[in-house]
Amino acid sequence: MSGIPEPDEFRAAAQRWLTGVARPRAADGEWGSGSDSVAVFDNWTEEQEREHTARVQEWERTRYDHGWSAFNWPREYGGRGLPAYYEQLYRAEEAAFDLPHRPEIFPVTQALVAPAIGLWGTEEQKSRWLVPLLRTDELACQLFSETEAGSDLAAVRTKAVREGEDWVLTGHKVWTSGARVATWGVAVCRTDGDVRKHAGITVFLVRMDAPGVTVRPIRQMTGGTSFNEVYLDGVRVPDTDRLGPVGEGWRVTLSVLAAERLDSGGLGLDNADRALDLAANLPRPLTGAERQRTADLHIRTLVQRLMGLRVTAALVAGREPGAEASVGKLYATETMRRTSDLVSELLGPSLVADTGEWGTYAWTEHLLGAPGYSIAGGTDEIQRTILAERVLGLPKEPVR
Repeated sequence: MSGIPEPDEFRAAAQRWLTGVARPRAADGEWGSGSDSVAVFDNWTEEQEREHTARVQEWERTRYDHGWSAFNWPREYGGRGLPAYYEQLYRAEEAAFDLPHRPEIFPVTQALVAPAIGLWGTEEQKSRWLVPLLRTDELACQLFSETEAGSDLAAVRTKAVREGEDWVLTGHKVWTSGARVATWGVAVCRTDGDVRKHAGITVFLVRMDAPGVTVRPIRQMTGGTSFNEVYLDGVRVPDTDRLGPVGEGWRVTLSVLAAERLDSGGLGLDNADRALDLAANLPRPLTGAERQRTADLHIRTLVQRLMGLRVTAALVAGREPGAEASVGKLYATETMRRTSDLVSELLGPSLVADTGEWGTYAWTEHLLGAPGYSIAGGTDEIQRTILAERVLGLPKEPVR
């Protein structure tokens, strides 16, 4: 395909290509058949994570090599120069096929880190990193949060000290997804402690196998280890691996965070749909309160999908969605909470006793995992602050 195809033409071509390289997804069976997993975070061992990551990389390379990836990127990076919303058109078609689930590190690599390099990188950095990241030959994780710098990310304490042509990084990062399989880590570091906190930050790309990098899994209350803590102990990073100007790292970081929130608007919809199916198939009549919760959740899923279309419409019009990203992320986490509330009311004691009954005890995976997304990608409080200041025009919090 050449030029900019009409959306219907593009979707038809995507469907034809997918039909030739992948199996259609089997139609949903009767209620009570198939997997009843509703895990919010992937719960696997390091070996399982590496094996699954390799399968997804193989598929992503197939997409890239056949021109069905990197749609909005210039052709010099293997893209097609299409508007950004064509990625969403493609994903809608791909959802009908039996393909491996994409762990979080893939959208982080392709939709967060690669665009940040495209925006802030030198020409040499773009030539060096963009194709390997877009093709997923190399994967990247975020080395952002710290124990004292989560919601207030500008309070990072990880230090980067200049030594000749290198920087020496020392610090501790937490809540890093994909650190065990990542090639690179995007590290937010403090390079100047004598200026206000937002001004003394610089961003670096760190090889995750470099001497001094230690990755340790974090055991969550779900029992899984979806996140990791990363120790940087005198890690040497060449200045050529610095992303953006020295002291301008906060602006680089904001560009990544904006993309992350934009990518979060569809969170929780699959499990919300499953909860509605549970209500429809419950072997007893619903109480009045249960009917009200069910109707509320159904309405929320419709509104959330419409909000996603609003973001798409902004992209079609050539506008940055802006505050819609924070609204979408905030709304999605509330959908996940209300899914938990409905399921808890419907199942009661079945949630805490594993009797082997399909679609009951498995919901504990959702209840234990859902609170994590009110923190990940920017807490609910941070999203509300963004909306208060940038949409409602309320006074900003004082800079400390």
